[in-house]
Amino acid sequence: MSKSKVQFVCSNCGYISPRWIGKCSECNQWNTFVEEIASTISDNPKAKGARNFGSSGGATRPLKLSEIRVSEEDRIATGIAELDRVLGGGIMHGSLVLIGGDPGIGKSTLLMQMVRGMLTARTLYVSGEESPRQLKSRAERLLMKNEDVLFMGETDIERIIEEARASSPDILIVDSIQTMYRSAMESAPGSVGQVRECTALLLQFAKSSGIPVFIVGHVTKEGAIAGPKVLEHIVDTVLQFEGERTHAYRILRAAKNRYGSTNEIGVFSMTSEGLMEVPNPSEVFLSERQYGSSGSAVCCILEGTRPLLLEVQALVSPTHYNNPQRTTTGYDYRRIAMLLAVLERRLGARLANQDVFINIAGGLTVDEPAADLAITMAVLSSMKDSPLDSKSCLIGEVGLGGEVRAIAQAEVRVAEAAKLGFETIIVPKANLKSIPKLKQAKIVGVGTLSEVAKIVL
Repeated sequence: MSKSKVQFVCSNCGYISPRWIGKCSECNQWNTFVEEIASTISDNPKAKGARNFGSSGGATRPLKLSEIRVSEEDRIATGIAELDRVLGGGIMHGSLVLIGGDPGIGKSTLLMQMVRGMLTARTLYVSGEESPRQLKSRAERLLMKNEDVLFMGETDIERIIEEARASSPDILIVDSIQTMYRSAMESAPGSVGQVRECTALLLQFAKSSGIPVFIVGHVTKEGAIAGPKVLEHIVDTVLQFEGERTHAYRILRAAKNRYGSTNEIGVFSMTSEGLMEVPNPSEVFLSERQYGSSGSAVCCILEGTRPLLLEVQALVSPTHYNNPQRTTTGYDYRRIAMLLAVLERRLGARLANQDVFINIAGGLTVDEPAADLAITMAVLSSMKDSPLDSKSCLIGEVGLGGEVRAIAQAEVRVAEAAKLGFETIIVPKANLKSIPKLKQAKIVGVGTLSEVAKIVL
């Protein structure tokens, strides 16, 4: 029997080092190395071919493009429209999906509701954290009546795969991957080696059997999925639950998706009966807006194919520090600094002795420049203590010269704003040609920030 070999593995990216080092040379993170006993699985004849599977239903020979059959039946509807949207239209056969998020945010609840909505699907739900009695209690609370669901409390990944092959379910759910272990490895459950090996075995099972597999992943204190690089490279789709446990709204976002777009989001509301879909998030995000208040503006962004109207809040107040504060929530700090510099240089706004706070209401993180115009006008509104027109929506990118630049899919954004009752929609002049005239709203084209300020202030 060979002597055990000790190695050190980065818990963030999976990089292996023969000795402990403070900073990982791959991901540049500090103090992420943990000690592990090197796997001896390679000495096992069975394990040598553990990952030699065909990704198309177990086929091991090369296939021509014309020989590969693809149909619409390759996707399974979950019964939850918001989840189907984020997945790209449904669950792909043979896919491996990872769902991550903070503890208590609703990962297990979402999966249980998915099982409830798929009445014709046979599901094997494996939990390493809860007993079958606890799972039944949650199922009854969520009013689940699907009798074709098998619950199993197990942490041995080989035993789970063996049972899955025997019962042949339509979907396999593993909650959570950090509690699973492979007996051939000497490291503890939750270590990088165990997580990587167990996920690889589930990937092999999914691809060879064609059965989709969902796994739940814990997050670190920084908010990232434990061992993110290790898992992201293995799985097909990574879904991330965002939101605060103290708030009702949850946002499901795809960080990686081999079968669809990563720009789509799903919006849910947490209630006593579980997660409820929010089909029109714009109304929700604007529901608590205070009319007649300075420092508030409305913009329209795109998340995938979905237009969302959001309230941008700004607060400008005299500073009591040598260096004024610049605090942002939901928007890139460097872009905010650029916009404030443009306001100072092009419009003469005196912000050098003012603290500026920016907030995207609703908890969303905005990463597209179409919100620039609303942010600049919200800052001016707060600085002058003059409310903006509450029936105006501002859409546009701001350049360094103070010009308002064109944005993509302006007609979709304008239609969403008009549908929610906004009477004046301010857009870049360059987009006017592509926007049809509307009876219920006035569309105003602008070229510079000074033009916008004259209209809304």
